[in-house]
Amino acid sequence: MKLYNIKCPEQQVSFAEAVQIGLGKEQGLFFPAELTPLADVDALLDLDFVTRSSQILHHLIGDELSYDDVQKMVQAAFTFPVPLKEVSAQVHALELFHGPTLAFKDFGARFMAQCLKKFAADRKITILTATSGDTGAAVAHAFYGIENINVVVLYPQGKISELQEKLFCTLGKNITTVAIESDFDACQSLVKQAFDDAPLREQIGLNSANSINISRLVAQICYYFEAVAQLPKSQRSQVVISVPSGNFGNLTAGLLAQTLGLPVKRFIAATNVNDTVPRYLRSGQWQPKPTQATLANAMDVSQPNNWPRIEELFRVKSRQLSELSEGVMTDDQTKAALHELYLQGYLGEPHGAIAWKQLSEQLGADEQGIFLCTAHPAKFKSSVEDILQIDLELPQALAQRAELPLLSEQFAADFSILKTLLEKVSA
Repeated sequence: MKLYNIKCPEQQVSFAEAVQIGLGKEQGLFFPAELTPLADVDALLDLDFVTRSSQILHHLIGDELSYDDVQKMVQAAFTFPVPLKEVSAQVHALELFHGPTLAFKDFGARFMAQCLKKFAADRKITILTATSGDTGAAVAHAFYGIENINVVVLYPQGKISELQEKLFCTLGKNITTVAIESDFDACQSLVKQAFDDAPLREQIGLNSANSINISRLVAQICYYFEAVAQLPKSQRSQVVISVPSGNFGNLTAGLLAQTLGLPVKRFIAATNVNDTVPRYLRSGQWQPKPTQATLANAMDVSQPNNWPRIEELFRVKSRQLSELSEGVMTDDQTKAALHELYLQGYLGEPHGAIAWKQLSEQLGADEQGIFLCTAHPAKFKSSVEDILQIDLELPQALAQRAELPLLSEQFAADFSILKTLLEKVSA
């Protein structure tokens, strides 16, 4: 698999190099040089999830890894179900929260861990990643205890849910967590500054496990195929998928799946009031505003890192961004949507509720809708209980960590402090 740096196209790398580098020169994202459609999608959709995913990923990665190697990596990473639940005759929920950290990030993080174990050999690696909620837990758990790999996770202090924080800030060992006294965009900025420091990058073997890493992104392609595979064949020709969107890696993966031949009529980018992309799609003006804290905190991103990949995909495939649908919701609208969804018999959480509401409002009479449920409702226990006036039982993954003490450090959004920490962790 050959990839190039969107900002510096002369930088071309293999899949293994892209996984280990993370970000390219000038903070550029890596993008596949070729996206050849799959030969027989209908036959693929008849396979089981692991077998199908192995074939898709081997098709993308190419000869760098044997099919047997890819299959072993997929078997080790995708060890949990991906159920598609019917909400109404026209609408289904794709539940992506049955992994060890109860969020869709488990797919990408666990596959990336398998990739780095394969490619890094005995070299020491320091993974630096920013999280607005779920990425941190998925990455921390995926790499927990892996020899020669240290993980540093930055998150905005007070802007993720208490249970999200407990899930990854109570591990210790090779996992270091830092509460940054600012917002998620500041965390992302610190990550980028670290990657811009070439001597530091070389010294500590710096890598990132955000959705900017290509291994995470290609892994997410697989569950879009699984979603469509679980629909009756008669319903596969008019599929609309609504994606709760923050950093836009999830939507990028869906669009890549579509490019490979998955029959999706269109996508809806559903956001909260951090609506840089919806406003851009309407006006053509990229005008980020200060990030606002919302109920759907994993989407509290005003400068989404993955958006350049979407623009690049549309450019190379001569597509128009107007093909994307979008929708924006306030916290009050999110509360109403969560309640409405619950009255329909489905228990969701803020991110999924936003995706569902936008789907229900935009779905045509002849279309079949799927909305992505990216996290277990219990990860947002206090807000869900308050909105719906119910008591939520904690799943085991959360219950076993809820009473543990936080092990996080806390400091200002200051790169010099972060650099000192990174050097200490990797020593």
